[in-house]
Amino acid sequence: MADRETADSRARRGESPENDHLPGLGLSRAQRTQVNEFNDPSHEVRRLFSETFGTFLLVLAAAGADIIDSVTGGAVGRVAAVTAPGLTVTAIILFMGTNSGAHLNPVVTLAFALRRDFPWRRVPGYILAQLAGATTAAVALRLTFGLQDRLGGTHPAHGFTPAQALIIEVLLTLGLVSTILGAASGAQSIGPLSALAAGAYIVLAGLWAGPVSGSSMNPARSAGPAFASGDYESLWIYILGPAVGMLLAVGAAYILSGPGGGPTAAKAAQGTSNPAAER
Repeated sequence: MADRETADSRARRGESPENDHLPGLGLSRAQRTQVNEFNDPSHEVRRLFSETFGTFLLVLAAAGADIIDSVTGGAVGRVAAVTAPGLTVTAIILFMGTNSGAHLNPVVTLAFALRRDFPWRRVPGYILAQLAGATTAAVALRLTFGLQDRLGGTHPAHGFTPAQALIIEVLLTLGLVSTILGAASGAQSIGPLSALAAGAYIVLAGLWAGPVSGSSMNPARSAGPAFASGDYESLWIYILGPAVGMLLAVGAAYILSGPGGGPTAAKAAQGTSNPAAER
C-alpha cells in the first residue's frame, strides 16, 4: 500500500518511476525535472538525431582532414589534421550537449552506462545513431572525393605493428574517457569548460600518437570509413583498443571518485533533452 501511495504521490508531482535507475541520489526538484525530461519518449528523436548529427560532423572533420591533405599534397598538414577533430568535438559539446550529452563515441556511452550515469536501455540507440552518423559522413566524403586515402580510415602507420597500434589505442582511450568522466563529475568545477577538456585531449593525443595509430579512440570514427570503403583490415584494432581503454578508465574513475550515479555526472551524460525548458 505504501508503495502504491509513493507511486501516486510521484505521479502528482510529475515524477516518473523511470527515475529508479538513479536511486538514492537525493535529487532536487530541478534535477528530477531534468531526469523526467530525459525519460520523456517525445524527446527520443531529438536525442538520437543529436548523436547522429554530432558524430557526422566529427567524422567529417577527422576523416575529411586526412582526405583533403592527401588530395592537395599536404596542404592541411598533420597539426591541423589532428586539431580539427578536437575543435569539432569542443564545438559540438557546447552547441548540442544539452540535447543528448554529446557522447559521439560508443565507448563514451558505455562508460557512462557502466558508471550508472546513463540508462542501459538507451545504449543500443545511441551506438546505432553514432555509427549511422559516422557512416553517412564517410559516404559523403566518398561521393565528393572518391576513395582517396582509404576515406580517411584509421590504420597502423607504416613501420608500426598492429600490436603497437592496439596498445596506443588502449592508452589513448584510457586518457580520453578518464578526462570525460572526470569532467562530467564536476572535477575542478570546470562546468561547461568540460568541452574544452575533451577537445584539448583529442588534439594532444593526435599530436604525439597520431603517427602510430591515427589516434582514433572511437570505434564509430573508424567504422564509418571502413563501412563506406569496405576496408575492414584494421577495424578490429579500433574496436578492441578503445573498448579495453574504456574499461580501464571506468576502473580508474571508481578508484578516484567512487561509484558513479551522481546528479552532476548524470546530467552531463544525459543532457537536458528539452532546451526550451532551459529558457
